Amino acid sequence: MIDPIALEIGPLQLHWYGIIIASAVLISALLGARVATWVGEDPEDGWSMLLLVIVLAVIGARVYHVVHLWDYYSANPLLIPQVWNGGIGIPGAVAGGALAIFLSTRSKGLNTARWLDVFAPALLLGQVIGRLGNFVNQELYGPPTSLCGTDFPPCLPFGIPIDAAHRAETGWDVGTFPVDTTQFVPLFAYEMALNLVGMLVLLYAIRRFGPRLLAGDAALMYIMWYGAVRTLLESYRVNNWTILGVPTAMWVGIIGLLLAGVWLVYRHRRGLGSPMIRPADEPRTDAPAPQPQAEASAG
Repeated sequence: MIDPIALEIGPLQLHWYGIIIASAVLISALLGARVATWVGEDPEDGWSMLLLVIVLAVIGARVYHVVHLWDYYSANPLLIPQVWNGGIGIPGAVAGGALAIFLSTRSKGLNTARWLDVFAPALLLGQVIGRLGNFVNQELYGPPTSLCGTDFPPCLPFGIPIDAAHRAETGWDVGTFPVDTTQFVPLFAYEMALNLVGMLVLLYAIRRFGPRLLAGDAALMYIMWYGAVRTLLESYRVNNWTILGVPTAMWVGIIGLLLAGVWLVYRHRRGLGSPMIRPADEPRTDAPAPQPQAEASAG
């Protein structure tokens, strides 16, 4: 178990969670800059919109988490902005980040769908790195491994320890499941591994098949991939936020998977959308209009 506080100077505390998230943002942005060049866009445009993407993604992620645990946060409103203590929802982060990309690209005259493609593999890489914060904060874990294959779906035999203080929301008490001998399913590690595979698949698709893809295809594939991953892993979680008895994240995952898959197939059959690889002659709507040249004076 790791102390969540990396550095403490007087009243100031530097949390590992914050360091991990900051590292995830920077490394993912570097990947996004590389992908931008693959699709013919200017990486500088991506850097210019990154701050808004981060801000709206964090707000969206926190809102999703707070709504999930509204009974708790309504009684403890001062905890709502304390993101450094953990508690973000990836669906909310995706929605907030997508909104930021839409606003930024529309203001600059850029192709929104193509820039969603640029951010898609970078987002998966960010999720891979960011999930290390769940390990430090002892969150996003499943049932005890001793129960796997009985009341819970099958899982791999290895697990992680969780101390008593971080079991409040799950109900796995130390009397029945002692701290020294109980291992829990590391859901964050499963998601890290699956998202890493998804990122590699997206990068391969963009690099290998980019000329035959449409702008927005990588973003749709991200929704399909993460929707499937989240649906699969959500069955291991306890005390989920549910709608009609089904975990909300599972609803989001299934609906996203189906809608993205149907739209991906339909748009290719109809030829809807612009190319993923930016044509050299594609204009930017924010570019200054060409000025008419003055006629040469006779004489």
